[in-house]
Amino acid sequence: MSAPSPGIDRRAARRRFERAAKSYREVARLEDEVAARMLERLDYIKLGPRRILDAGSGPPRPALGKRYPDARVIALDFSLPMLPRTGWWGRIAGSRMMSVCADLERLPLADGSVDLVWSNMALHWLSDPLPAFREFRRVLSTNGLLMFSTLGPDSLKELRAVAGAARVHAFIDMHDLGDMLLVAGLSAPVMDMEVLTLQYPDADTLLRDLRASGQTSARADRPRGLAGPEFARRLRHGLGDKPTATFEVVYGHAWQPPERDPNVKTVRVFKNIS
Repeated sequence: MSAPSPGIDRRAARRRFERAAKSYREVARLEDEVAARMLERLDYIKLGPRRILDAGSGPPRPALGKRYPDARVIALDFSLPMLPRTGWWGRIAGSRMMSVCADLERLPLADGSVDLVWSNMALHWLSDPLPAFREFRRVLSTNGLLMFSTLGPDSLKELRAVAGAARVHAFIDMHDLGDMLLVAGLSAPVMDMEVLTLQYPDADTLLRDLRASGQTSARADRPRGLAGPEFARRLRHGLGDKPTATFEVVYGHAWQPPERDPNVKTVRVFKNIS
């Protein structure tokens, strides 16, 4: 596996999204585009879930409920202001959706209680996704599906080159995520990626969109002092006119393995090679 990524300061990350809650939906075009592409992938999977966990939902979107109108959708996020105003656990009026404020590594859900775990662009806010994958497996029903997207190492490479590596998140490699799915006990993992590039009219718009969507650094080892006007000037100059932002989007899905029949014994047969 690759070298461990620097940890994420969860309190700082939560504060980022608390501040961005009101502006998030207006600037989350990357998350919306990736969600649409994930929904297209469900076209090729036969699934009729009764309960869906939208893990790291942000402001809940109606797309999952529209695709599966008979399913109960649980919108879960670690930032309460990102969820509808129903309290830490509540039903959203006029829908079959519940909102829950909780961490992905400690889901307040019963074992085997959901048939689809959906997580769009949330896992890169964890220092280590493996505990979340283990929780996803725990709450998935037999033959349930996990489908997720996250960011890979080439994301925001333009900003990293100008601002310095310590000011931009280090993202986990796709192959390491696939290994984690197996370690968590999920079966038949499938991983792939694509590169999406967004262009901005100027550096200020790029930086403003990142702040308004909560996408600023929460690295535990980030510089704590104020950067100052000189750093801001160099940052804008380095990004240039009509800057681009590259996002390596990693997609994955895996299944909850079927239950083993305790009455069926496994017999190992060894070939005699002597």
